[in-house]
Amino acid sequence: MAGSKKPNTVAVATQLAEPVIEEMGLMLWDVRYEKEGSSWYLRYFIEKEGGVTIDDCEAFSRRMSDILDEADPISQSYYLEVSSPGIERALVKDWHFAQYIGAPVSVRLIRPVEGVRDFVGELTAYEDGKITVLLEDDVEMTFDKSEAAFVRLYDDFTTGGEE
Repeated sequence: MAGSKKPNTVAVATQLAEPVIEEMGLMLWDVRYEKEGSSWYLRYFIEKEGGVTIDDCEAFSRRMSDILDEADPISQSYYLEVSSPGIERALVKDWHFAQYIGAPVSVRLIRPVEGVRDFVGELTAYEDGKITVLLEDDVEMTFDKSEAAFVRLYDDFTTGGEE
């Protein structure tokens, strides 16, 4: 069929996961299909109210392993990984940004602005792919999502020490 495009691996993996996600009461944060060295990884990042546990990840992994084996959407060998998106989760999808308006974020730009690539501030707006972050000294910075290497939640955690 001329002009028809085969759905990409992430789209297929996402579609296969949706019924399991719903049934298990989880939320699918992100799906990635990435090559590291000579190995391929299909990574599911799952979330739920109150946080996911190792048992949630294991149960989802078992279910998805069977479904992926049956559907066989990936021709080469790969590793299946399931995890939480973590405290400093990457904000990728539009709804990620909308959910975390007002939260502290860490930003790395692809190209430096005035010699600086890394910023920390409060995510104040996200609209039409434009991200606005309030930096120290009340400086507001707006940039296009495509200009960012990453935007992550920022957790200024301290380890040990006195309270």
